[in-house]
Amino acid sequence: MQGNGNQTIQGLVGEALRESTDLAQKEFTLFKTEISQNMRTLFMGLAMVVAAAVFAIAAVMLLTEALVEWLATVVNSEALAALIVGGIMAVIAIGLGLWGRNAMTASSLTPQRTMRSLKRDAEVLSERGA
Repeated sequence: MQGNGNQTIQGLVGEALRESTDLAQKEFTLFKTEISQNMRTLFMGLAMVVAAAVFAIAAVMLLTEALVEWLATVVNSEALAALIVGGIMAVIAIGLGLWGRNAMTASSLTPQRTMRSLKRDAEVLSERGA
């Protein structure tokens, strides 16, 4: 009888090790997939920041002179017109930059699904052990 009990315990331990290894492999695959998706999101955010910079430079080059000249006729001051137009361009650039930075926040890089799955697995394993 005791030999049978040892084989059963060994069998259970072996099965638990196999399941743990299988589970770890699946978690690692999920982790890799999620990190890959998060890196794509990071690069898209970086691309938006670069696009914001390009837009800001192009807008300044193409519109500033024309807007300043037109506004100068309205406010009767070229300096005041230049300040107003420069402020508007700065607001556009800041808005795009903040939008891009928001896409690149550290929390967007955290593998949320993997963390939830690991927590769920730990709960299941602790229930089995109890």
